[in-house]
Amino acid sequence: MKEENAYILGTDTQELHRLGVQHQIWAEEAQRGWRLAEFKAGQTLLDLGSGPGFCTKELAYIAGQEGKVIGVDLSASFIEHLKQIKSIYHLNIEAVLANFNQMTLASESIDGMFCRWAMAWLPNPEEVLEKVFRALKPGARMVIHEYYDWSTHQTEPQKPALNKAIGAALQSFKDSPGQIDIGRRLPSILSNLGMEIKSIRPMPKLAMPSNVTWQWPKTFYHSYFPRLVEMNYLTPEEISEAFKDLEELEHTNGATLFCPMMVEVIAEKL
Repeated sequence: MKEENAYILGTDTQELHRLGVQHQIWAEEAQRGWRLAEFKAGQTLLDLGSGPGFCTKELAYIAGQEGKVIGVDLSASFIEHLKQIKSIYHLNIEAVLANFNQMTLASESIDGMFCRWAMAWLPNPEEVLEKVFRALKPGARMVIHEYYDWSTHQTEPQKPALNKAIGAALQSFKDSPGQIDIGRRLPSILSNLGMEIKSIRPMPKLAMPSNVTWQWPKTFYHSYFPRLVEMNYLTPEEISEAFKDLEELEHTNGATLFCPMMVEVIAEKL
């Protein structure tokens, strides 16, 4: 079923599969961030924008039965999926269906927060992060993964129709209420809240057709390009040509695809 206004890429079964592929590719980066932030057993951790719960599940194993993970998401179908994960694996997860503006977090109740690809879609990331900041205990840390420069998304060799579709996707993001490259602003936003920036780490991904990283942009294309027709950014014919370019690229020796540049920011509440 189509869930209106829950997430820019949708919440249907196709998107659930895409998110699973995405998590496989980015799980190592998330786990590294959690280690750097020293997330551990017994803590109360917040997974902000949990989606269907791929990271929430892993965080719950870190927090253990003495700790807890609060997963917050706007999608009812994703929260239902997270509740199933909680039940199947007997994990201490609190699944919360809420808009970030409406969510309630007790003051100084959280030991750590993880957020991946949520800030970019918000019209008011500063306000949301300030709300989370107030909920953090002194010494608690945020780990945030966001886009730093989506325009780095390109292929070699370049393909005209695919380039056009990628450009249309970027334009659609720029036309949305969010800030697609919010990652570059996070250090200043968090510093202005009074947090200490502990580390900033670029996370580049260069893919070839033969490796699993290629599936991240590929599944995104198949999920999002058709939506560009619905939003009048491209015609069905232009989408068809873009997918032909992608297929040709996958059969081109030495072809590469540089994914949108990501950044990890870890900050501590003083």
